[in-house]
Amino acid sequence: MGRRGTISRKPAKTRHGNKAKRARSNARTAAPPASSTVADLQERVSALTRELVEAREQQTAASEVLSVISRSPGELKPAFEAMLANAMRICEAKIGHLLLYDGEHVHAAYLHDVSPAYRELWERGPLCPPPGSGIRRLVDTKQVVHITDLAAEPAYAEREPLRVATVELEGARTFLGVPMLKENRLVGAIIIYRQEVRPFTDKQIELVQNFAAQAVIAIENTRLLNELRQRTDDLTQSLEQQTATAEVLMAINSSAGELAPVFDTMLEKAMSLCEAAFGGFWTYDGEHIYATAMRGVPALLTMFYNKPLVPAPGNASYELVRGENFVHIPDITEDEGYRSGNPAKRALHEMGGARTALFLPLRKDRSLLGTFMIYRQEVRPFTDKQIALLQNFAAQAAIAMENARLLNELRQRTDDLSESLEQQTAASEVLRVISSSPGELEPVFQTMLENATRICDAKFGTIFRFDGDAFHPMAMVNTPPALTNFLRRRGRFVPEAGNGLYRVWKSKKPLHTLDDAASPVPTAPTKLAGARTYLGVPMLKDDELIGVIVIYRQEVRPFTDKQIELVKNFAAQAVIAIENTRLLTELRARTAELEDKSQQLEVASENKSQFLSSMSHELRTPLNAIIGLTEMMVTNAARFGTDKALEPLRRVNAAGTHLLSLINEVLDLSKIEAGKLDLNPESINLSHLIDEVVGTAGQLTEKNKNRLVVEAPENVGTLTADSMRLKQILLNLLSNACKFTKDGEVALRVRKVVDGRDWIELAVADTGIGLTAEQQAKLFQDFTQADSLTARRYGGTGLGLALSRKLARMMGGDVTVTSEPGKGSVFTVRLPGADS
Repeated sequence: MGRRGTISRKPAKTRHGNKAKRARSNARTAAPPASSTVADLQERVSALTRELVEAREQQTAASEVLSVISRSPGELKPAFEAMLANAMRICEAKIGHLLLYDGEHVHAAYLHDVSPAYRELWERGPLCPPPGSGIRRLVDTKQVVHITDLAAEPAYAEREPLRVATVELEGARTFLGVPMLKENRLVGAIIIYRQEVRPFTDKQIELVQNFAAQAVIAIENTRLLNELRQRTDDLTQSLEQQTATAEVLMAINSSAGELAPVFDTMLEKAMSLCEAAFGGFWTYDGEHIYATAMRGVPALLTMFYNKPLVPAPGNASYELVRGENFVHIPDITEDEGYRSGNPAKRALHEMGGARTALFLPLRKDRSLLGTFMIYRQEVRPFTDKQIALLQNFAAQAAIAMENARLLNELRQRTDDLSESLEQQTAASEVLRVISSSPGELEPVFQTMLENATRICDAKFGTIFRFDGDAFHPMAMVNTPPALTNFLRRRGRFVPEAGNGLYRVWKSKKPLHTLDDAASPVPTAPTKLAGARTYLGVPMLKDDELIGVIVIYRQEVRPFTDKQIELVKNFAAQAVIAIENTRLLTELRARTAELEDKSQQLEVASENKSQFLSSMSHELRTPLNAIIGLTEMMVTNAARFGTDKALEPLRRVNAAGTHLLSLINEVLDLSKIEAGKLDLNPESINLSHLIDEVVGTAGQLTEKNKNRLVVEAPENVGTLTADSMRLKQILLNLLSNACKFTKDGEVALRVRKVVDGRDWIELAVADTGIGLTAEQQAKLFQDFTQADSLTARRYGGTGLGLALSRKLARMMGGDVTVTSEPGKGSVFTVRLPGADS
């Protein structure tokens, strides 16, 4: 099938022609068999005739398609229409499509004799051939697909949408799909249908294959032709542009930014090619036109054009301002403006002898930049080609003007950027000196003044500091020796009223004097150093004068606005440098003071630690004796006769125990602050430790009639910590919970937590008074309680929670709190698990 699909047109014609010739030859020369009858011969003649008619019909169809392709180069639709119409006619089909394939989807290039609904289905967009469809088989195999009955296939029974639409909307039954192959790559297909079950013959299939081959050739020819057309258009356009701009570009390149040589070159060529006597270019500023370049203009007319002209009504320039593409006057003497006495037109003829004139605008984006005019001194109108040529010159002139403008702007911008860069470099250098010489003003001022005099093209300069009463020089650059010696000898001074420094002092504004020698009160720089032009810029901090930068020129030449602005920037930097120096000096003094106080505090802290250690020992010995004696007297009251004093003795014992606890807490806190508290980590069986803590805390819960609840898993496991310190933390939390809860519940909850590592959490929860957010914020500060009212009502020193958190953090954990007023609190101790 594939081989037949690529047969060329001529072989197809030759094959059918040979077959017809053989038929005719056989009819003429072959002797009929003896048994042949007239009927047999008539039947053979009829068959040969039908074959000949069919061959001729196919050849005619192929010729018609080729004729359409040749008549419509680059257009595929007429060729597709002719192919499909002939294929359907010869093959007796009722419906046809010509599809294009992009490697994934099929697109309907042409649909023949289909219903609106079926056309809409294809025009919705490209279709991906559904599985089981004839088109999918064609795409997959790249071979002819011939389906005798579409309605008898599984795709129709399974209600595949495209198959259903084809059968039910179009009544299609027999399907023929022929691939369009280019180098074995599927580019499309020709599809035809019959509305009755009647297979296509081999000859009909071969015919459609020939049409498919022609379609591939047409597609490829169209692609190549369109590429050729595009390439030709591009080359033609490029050639036209190059031809139009080549000469003017040469003139522009040889005189960058200068319009006169460009205009002169254009005038020379325009007058030569158009046989004109004289001409000129004029520029337009929105109000007047000015003669910019003239060639061959008579002397009297040149004098007339040396003054600006207004584009007034009646002048050709007026028409160009209004938007005319050109103004062509075949004979000036016959022009209405000339007859009415228009000065410009009168001057053209009477001073220049002009008869025929052509005026063209120089435009950029519809804006008039100027005009281009040439004249003949005889009546001979310019031709259309000459006008077109001069319009091209006018366009080139406008480009030249715009390029010159842009180039001049670029040069100006480059100069500005160079100047700005130089100023930024100078500013950076000053900043570098400021950063490398903290607290030192002399190198900063010297660098600043050197850059200011160099960039501003000044001869010498001085920076004066002002202390509120008088000035004194801080830096000098290129100052002549006589002035240098004078300034050094004078030292601090108050300037004379009226001179430059005095006026800057009083006005606090920059002073720019064009010629200081002409001032009523000449200054020392003028007398001793020949200063003429003077620039003084104040250094202001919060509107207070702290200094002045002064630079001088020895010739009368004013400083530019940019130069003045630069010196202002240097003055601002000088103020920053002075302020930084002041702050740095204060900072150094403050730092030295703080270092001294820090040393004093370290000594005091060491003394405090030693005192607390000594005093705790001295206090704990008698306290332990008091606690032991009172316990003995309470326990053996009958023996010592102290039955009546049991309650006072118990109070003394409790007070002593409480005082000992406070002393221990203060000592622990002092050791932690001094970094001298040692931990004794060991493996702790949490179950045993919880039992010990609960046994000790049981008495605390009974005091306020609270219930103590323990929630811990049986196999809570072990952890590595200081057992004594952990008990201390838990008892402190339980004690607080019992103290702030009455007739409530106190719970100790233990659990394991995995959060990137193993943790043990021991939470003490109560149903007591709770805490506000403000109270929680200061809860763990040393010697700080929730508030004064709570302290008076419940007592305490504010050390327990601070100490508990510090101990927990020393063991690699922490103590946190969540609480709500009136609803209780939860204090959670989190410590690393045994594995961690």
